[in-house]
Amino acid sequence: MTAPAGSAAPGAGRSRGRYPLALGVAATVVAADLLTKRWAAGTLTAEPVDVLGDFLQVRFVENTGAAFSMFQGAGSFFGVAALVAIGVVLWFLRSARSGWEVGAFGLIMAGAAGNLIDRIAHGAVVDFVSIGLGGLRTGIFNVAGDGAMTVDEIAAELRAEGLLR
Repeated sequence: MTAPAGSAAPGAGRSRGRYPLALGVAATVVAADLLTKRWAAGTLTAEPVDVLGDFLQVRFVENTGAAFSMFQGAGSFFGVAALVAIGVVLWFLRSARSGWEVGAFGLIMAGAAGNLIDRIAHGAVVDFVSIGLGGLRTGIFNVAGDGAMTVDEIAAELRAEGLLR
């Protein structure tokens, strides 16, 4: 069944808003990421600084690998992977069913784009946040790359459990 002349097909208005919303989320998170990385590079050293006891620490690290400092030296591969990830996200964004999904796609793009900008500009990704207790710690991460992706994963789980709509 087609829509009468002069009227939009059901859902057409929603699809046009997906890209601006996702790109807006991505741009906002990338801006926060770049600002916090600039702060970390100008303020921190490799020595950890306790922020919330030893649960939350900050320190400056340049990461030439992947998430949580894995696969050091493979930066070129991960730069290309970031471009592919952004393309795939843009492709799947057309079928997002809710604002939460659109926002999640924006967070994924932010993670890829923020770290890609670092790789191009500096040859490495700036990481500076570590969470844990004593010797049991996460890898060191940043706002967009790993931080936004973690928020994205938590939101997906909460949504799956019916706690977010």
